Amino acid sequence: MGRFTLGEARQMLNSMKPLLDEFVGLRADATELGAAVSGATGPSALGGVPEFKAVQARMDDVLTKICATGVELKGFAPLLVDFPAELDGADVLLCWLEGDPELAWYHRLDLGFAGRRPLP
Repeated sequence: MGRFTLGEARQMLNSMKPLLDEFVGLRADATELGAAVSGATGPSALGGVPEFKAVQARMDDVLTKICATGVELKGFAPLLVDFPAELDGADVLLCWLEGDPELAWYHRLDLGFAGRRPLP
């Protein structure tokens, strides 16, 4: 797997934003539709089983496009995207969490999200 420079990762994140935003909307729609078709809630204005399956298919397509960029998708709710990189000679993951205004965090490979620190 290739590594991103910080500049490349930030550029990739910016180019991926429309897909990430679309996924967030699809995730909400799938949650509502899933509750409706399972009977957990009343009917949804979004539709029923056919619309639920269409949203699931589109989510799969969006996730495939995201993963094809070389990033690591680590979480769905909230979205967590890691960019393999090198920082001060160490392998790290540049880390973007849904809601972060920009790519400004990293963590060592062996520490995971709990070791997330601001970029120097």
